[in-house]
Amino acid sequence: MKVEIWSDIACPWCHLGKSRFERALAAFPQGDAVEVVYRPFQLEPGAPAEPRPHREVLAKKFGPQAVAMDDRLAKLGAAEGVTFDFDTVLENNSLLAHRLMRFALDEYGPAAQARLKTRLMTDHFGEGMDIGDPAQLADAAAAAGLDRDAAAAFLAGDALTDEVLADLDEARSLGITAVPTFVFEGQWAVQGGQETSTFLRVLEQVAKETAAVEAPADADACADGVCEVPVERPAATA
Repeated sequence: MKVEIWSDIACPWCHLGKSRFERALAAFPQGDAVEVVYRPFQLEPGAPAEPRPHREVLAKKFGPQAVAMDDRLAKLGAAEGVTFDFDTVLENNSLLAHRLMRFALDEYGPAAQARLKTRLMTDHFGEGMDIGDPAQLADAAAAAGLDRDAAAAFLAGDALTDEVLADLDEARSLGITAVPTFVFEGQWAVQGGQETSTFLRVLEQVAKETAAVEAPADADACADGVCEVPVERPAATA
């Protein structure tokens, strides 16, 4: 089974969703046979290159409710062992980090890419990392098991920029407007940082569907809070 996860390093729900999905994958009997690939999405593609304090950025977008939004995520994260220290989070354009993610996939494979994703989001949301700083990105690559010099050399150029931009265009063409979006076997899409139990049910259901000769023509589009739609037109949610 192949799962493509469209997400942004700058998205806290993507961080939480990754943790929950990986817990489900660990509980899934065929988890070792699941290939997970991360695809890029930018919540704010026009973000400036200079880092900005998260609290200020969110307050401008959402006003007084911004603090409550952060507090809720911090509590949900704590229950999952995921740290959100929003007082130290720096907002920045995530394109450079997405390029590094693609580099990790192409040069080291999906497992290394997943390790890098964890490191980037852990450092971004918990350690005040600037995801637009090539030196800090290279350090994160090294911590994830990649060669630091190779990562630094890659970040100094513009390789894979066109490929990442093409992936971003593909997300738009698929109708993906919210992340994380999990696409299973190129056929079913589930949006949001769902509960671990929900992800596990989806994995089990997709395994059954792909094992069947022909899926039932009248299968429900949505069940148990999980909406499954053709990847050509995934349902958009806020």
